[in-house]
Amino acid sequence: MTATTSGGEGLGVPGLLDRERIIAQPGFNRWLVPPAALAIHLCIGMAYGFSVFWLPLSRALGTGAGVAGAACGDLTLISSLFTTECNWRVADLGWIYTLFFVLLGSAAAIWGGWLERSGPRKAAFVSACCWCGGMLISAVGIMTHQLWLMWVGSGVIGGIGLGLGYISPVSTLIKWFPDRRGMATGMAIMGFGGGAMIGAPLANLLMGYFRTADSVGVWQTFIVMAGIYFVFMMGGTFGYRIPPAGWRPEGWTPPSSSTNAMITNGHVHLNKAHKTPQFWLIWTVLCLNVSAGIGVIGMASPMLQEVFGGALIGKPDVSFTQLIPEDRTLVAGIAAGFTGLLSLFNIGGRFFWASLSDKMGRKMTYFTFFALGIALYAATPWAAHEGSKILYVAFFCIILSMYGGGFATIPAYLADIFGTQFVGAIHGRLLTAWSTAGIIGPVVVNYIREAQIAAGVPRAQVYDFTMYILAGMLVLGFLANMAVKPLSQIWFMKDEEVAALQAKAKAASAGPSGSFGIGRGGFDGKAALAWAVVGLPILWGVWMTLQQTAVLFR
Repeated sequence: MTATTSGGEGLGVPGLLDRERIIAQPGFNRWLVPPAALAIHLCIGMAYGFSVFWLPLSRALGTGAGVAGAACGDLTLISSLFTTECNWRVADLGWIYTLFFVLLGSAAAIWGGWLERSGPRKAAFVSACCWCGGMLISAVGIMTHQLWLMWVGSGVIGGIGLGLGYISPVSTLIKWFPDRRGMATGMAIMGFGGGAMIGAPLANLLMGYFRTADSVGVWQTFIVMAGIYFVFMMGGTFGYRIPPAGWRPEGWTPPSSSTNAMITNGHVHLNKAHKTPQFWLIWTVLCLNVSAGIGVIGMASPMLQEVFGGALIGKPDVSFTQLIPEDRTLVAGIAAGFTGLLSLFNIGGRFFWASLSDKMGRKMTYFTFFALGIALYAATPWAAHEGSKILYVAFFCIILSMYGGGFATIPAYLADIFGTQFVGAIHGRLLTAWSTAGIIGPVVVNYIREAQIAAGVPRAQVYDFTMYILAGMLVLGFLANMAVKPLSQIWFMKDEEVAALQAKAKAASAGPSGSFGIGRGGFDGKAALAWAVVGLPILWGVWMTLQQTAVLFR
């Protein structure tokens, strides 16, 4: 074996993080890889829960007259980045959330090719350093009250960690589970949706522990969570293994093109994938599905409160604007339960729909997303006018399950169309659709809401037009998905090109395909322990969310 980088130069052995170092040996259990991926995704998924810090940080300097003076009200966005005398505004802190997803898509697109060459372990290691290091930089920013350090630490550096961590397991899982592509990616990507379910209540507990008369306890919380996350992410990083080139589960044969024309046995090079119409059609499919769902997520709590108002607390004749402060507090608590319930369906949908796509096919799964989504978005104003809270909540739970399912299904969709050789990098470039959707969805929902309110539309009806617009976006997604066809053979690499790229992944000691123990599925003791390590935090997060959700049905 030739010498490589990362400490292996001149020694004749690969470095600890190098791709050659993580080629699995006979007897390795492929079911150890999904929990490694989950360990990464559950940590970086806290990006969805960062809003738990905004209100405490907006009071970090206290609320006395000497702090909240007129000069602080005159702050511009630029001056707020450097002020040490005025509390930060929630809107200025919220830019960190925007940076997360802009940098996630950008980093995934820029470094996706490097990930394919260097392997998932090196990418996950860099992700852990960026995500946890970014939190430590943010802690310094909070201690010194410098918002620009938070933007740079969590927003920029942390955002790069998000992108690399998000795509790090995709190609690897698809290669380990060619027989269950959707299920495999669904298991990992549901962790990103579940990260906030664990991280948000953990952050609240830590802030409560560290809070004093002189501190809101956020910088201490950042340091502790960075340490916890680093340990978990390192566990996932060193748990990654890749299969030898050409490996397949014992007893499994790839589907022939005559059986399913939408699943290719060839491979498209990264440099050609984005030149195909199929790439941009699938980009549009993801962008429109996410735009509709992310707009709802961002406004879920105020939407339920404004649509049902006093009906949520047994006062059906009292609108939202007529609620007294005490009632508004009760209504806000119920809306928080609604948000928690949507989170559970977002997570569950990632595994459910991705697994179902292995049976239905990826194109048909997206047809279901769009057809059912169009009907549900169009029907929600009717449910609201009928005063049916159960139907209204049920409609949005299904919608959010398909939002999460869209994320989890798309890597397998790409593998079906473009092959598995560069699927991680192609997926990284496709995630620019997520960055775009993160702007389109909230803008559509927020600006139409403001326009409706300004036009004098009652609060209970301000979302009606928005729902029809979102349904219209899904119609466009339906048409884009319909246009996705199998690629022409001119786009695929020749067999000798694929063989040259896969040469480094060949392992002389790999033995026959069945020598990887669990090639046909099942657990051993080591796999059960790995799943318990990631499963227990998930169960704790589900329990905490269900406690909050119970308020919705009282």
